[in-house]
Amino acid sequence: MRDYKKYEVWKKAHELNMFIYLTVLPKFPKSEQYDLMSQTKRASYSIPLNIVEGCGRNTERDFAHFLDQSLGSAHELEYCCLMCKDLSYITEDLFQQTNKSINEVKAMLIGLIKILRK
Repeated sequence: MRDYKKYEVWKKAHELNMFIYLTVLPKFPKSEQYDLMSQTKRASYSIPLNIVEGCGRNTERDFAHFLDQSLGSAHELEYCCLMCKDLSYITEDLFQQTNKSINEVKAMLIGLIKILRK
């Protein structure tokens, strides 16, 4: 079994999740509590959770599958944040900061997936 805490991509995904929870979600209006806010939360925590779950699998193929799931959630989170910006829930600066972090996680996931699939 792999120790997920040793993976830099997990650390970065965890930081991103905490940033979303502590900085982005408080900007949402109460009317979005069960809609876009809920979807953004799920996409955000799904990124590190899928890395953790993949680390518990026995094969490289299974691990890569969960990293694919994590990457999909990162894309979903990216769009949720774009919607938030376009709905004026977050500023352009906060969007750029968040999007940069999402793209870093995506790049790290893609790199690790490529290594596992060689």
